[in-house]
Amino acid sequence: MNLQQLVRKNVWDMKAYSSARDEFKGEASVFLDANENPLNDKYNRYPDPLQWKLKEKIARIKDIKAEKIFLGNGSDEPIDLVIRIFCDPRMDNIVAIDPTYGMYQVCANVNDIEYRKVLLNENFDIDAQKILERTDDKTKLIFLCSPNNPTGNLLNRKEIEKILNAFDGIVIVDEAYIDFASETTWLNDLDKHPNLVVLQTFSKAWGLAAVRLGMAFASPEIINLFNKVKYPYNVNILTQNFVSEEVEKLELRRQWIDILLKGREYLKNELAKLPFVERIYPTDANFLLVKVGDANGIYKKLADKGVIVRNRNSVSLCAGCLRITVGTDEENKTLIKTLSSLDI
Repeated sequence: MNLQQLVRKNVWDMKAYSSARDEFKGEASVFLDANENPLNDKYNRYPDPLQWKLKEKIARIKDIKAEKIFLGNGSDEPIDLVIRIFCDPRMDNIVAIDPTYGMYQVCANVNDIEYRKVLLNENFDIDAQKILERTDDKTKLIFLCSPNNPTGNLLNRKEIEKILNAFDGIVIVDEAYIDFASETTWLNDLDKHPNLVVLQTFSKAWGLAAVRLGMAFASPEIINLFNKVKYPYNVNILTQNFVSEEVEKLELRRQWIDILLKGREYLKNELAKLPFVERIYPTDANFLLVKVGDANGIYKKLADKGVIVRNRNSVSLCAGCLRITVGTDEENKTLIKTLSSLDI
């Protein structure tokens, strides 16, 4: 892979903004370099623009070098950045599976990049050859979400491997739900595949959706490009400090995952008893895709009773489907009780 040929020329040639906190490394007692207000101690100083202390903690947990980590405002920031780094507007294109997470297409549209969809098969899985056939010499990125949203399943690992080996551009594997899956992460394959970018998040297994912190993992060369293009202080000090404490709660996180997996099994068993449930698709995530036939009607009846699920009826291959997140034991029981009481 020739990284320079993939990157937009203006991005490769640009000089990154250098903040005061970038230019000085080390210890000091007097800071007169960043035009800060010196009178509001604790929150008056700009945060570390590269979040090194937090990255070091994450690096130990993920067993990966901190230089291979980018932290962003949710996973949406690295999704947007990877498009801005590699894709020239109105020239290049992106290939992605369908159905999948909607922000890939939104970010492509915002950046004026052609977005090509490849329909999953009847098992919601991929065919590497079909994906590769949709690429051309202007295809810079391929987006793969595994476990996929909204289908919930892991994508075939061997097929992803074929894509990584055959495609000359960047392959993004979004692992937002990997903590609930049986397979291992793609993080262990970063050295093997220099064109691989792996996305993960603190929003799911860590229970920190409100904090808005996403992770991208890639070669140091690609991570340097993310850092070159991002806004100087994209992750504030409140987030850095809070998450730095939360990542030490590994045992609690493991307990949460266990609880959610048990809740997933409970929902699967109870939903299967309902006469209007036509199919419950296999899942490796913290949600279930459930075919109920009249998805619009059931969604409205649930909403009228204060129970909100996601209506995926209009999504490719998901006609008649609701996406149901695993909740607390009480929420799960309320859902089943409410569904059982509906006049359908």
